[in-house]
Amino acid sequence: MEKHCILIIEDDSAIREGVRILLEGEGYHVQEAENGREGLKNLKEETDLVILDVMMPGISGIKTCEEIRKISNVPVLFLTAKGQESDKLLGLMAGGDDYLIKPFSYAELLARVKALIRRCRVYDRAFDQKKYSGGEKWLEISSLRVNAGINEVYLHGKEVELTEMEYKLLLLLMKNPGKIFSVQNLYESLWEAPFYYTCGNTVMVHIRRLRKKIEEDPQKPKLIKTEWGKGYRFGYNT
Repeated sequence: MEKHCILIIEDDSAIREGVRILLEGEGYHVQEAENGREGLKNLKEETDLVILDVMMPGISGIKTCEEIRKISNVPVLFLTAKGQESDKLLGLMAGGDDYLIKPFSYAELLARVKALIRRCRVYDRAFDQKKYSGGEKWLEISSLRVNAGINEVYLHGKEVELTEMEYKLLLLLMKNPGKIFSVQNLYESLWEAPFYYTCGNTVMVHIRRLRKKIEEDPQKPKLIKTEWGKGYRFGYNT
């Protein structure tokens, strides 16, 4: 069985050790780094997930995530202190996929870890099979062109770089034009983990990031519509 590799970037040695022991007990290969610089050096192509603390001396977790996103789309799970709402949002805007609030239960950590790795490995493998079998299918609406098999997105003929989560979010909405997805529905469908009230911010920030990349005017979106009190839907208005 494939042994997945997880990189923990956390300056608190007690938290690092506890998470490492837990994950190794579940069969994961774990690497540790006590700060952002060391973490960036330890990031490898085979890294399946990064668990990243927001508050660290030197390079912050936010800056570390921004640097990771320049070279990799590996899933990033942020660890944030309770009540630091701004840090959670900044982390997601920097390219993070999800976050956990300290103190967290090991059961919830494992659920998030398994969901992030399963989504990116199992689905990416399926996308690769479609790519090499020539089974690509393109979805086109207005000036937006999206490959339904692999992460390829074009706007006005120019390629748009999306994270895997942004891509899968866009693909789900485009495949179901006009259908309203609640925040809970989107989270449970894409993150494949139980929905908690704090998870709403995760979805909303990913919607915001996606709009900045594909909307002509993110403040007046024509592609990803907000249905107040209900959720989001995909629908282009000329």
